Amino acid sequence: MKLRIFYDSLCPLCDAEMQHIKARDIGDDIELQDLNQSDFASKFPEIDFTVANRILHAQRPDGSIITGLDVTYEAWKVVGKERWVSLLRCSLVKPFADKGYLFFAKHRYRISYLLTGKKRCESGTCSR
Repeated sequence: MKLRIFYDSLCPLCDAEMQHIKARDIGDDIELQDLNQSDFASKFPEIDFTVANRILHAQRPDGSIITGLDVTYEAWKVVGKERWVSLLRCSLVKPFADKGYLFFAKHRYRISYLLTGKKRCESGTCSR
């Protein structure tokens, strides 16, 4: 495992992106962990669910935690497709992209509804 991502599977857009990344993970280097699993707190006591539910979190093999668009960039880097998101990490763009991400994260269910017609995934209604 090169990256463990903690994500909200109930968000249609979030789930779609994670499944999109995982489909390109030929080496099985990314581990997806759903924040909504019933035993999340006992499996990952080092991750604050409330904070992770507000901003995307990931854990590297050394235990360090990264958040937000840094997770997105690193996930795409692991699967060899970081070029399309690397602009978001450039020093001039990064502050604006990070603010945009925080807006998206806060309003992800409304934005998902506008773009997909689904506000929240129910069991088995998105990618699973």
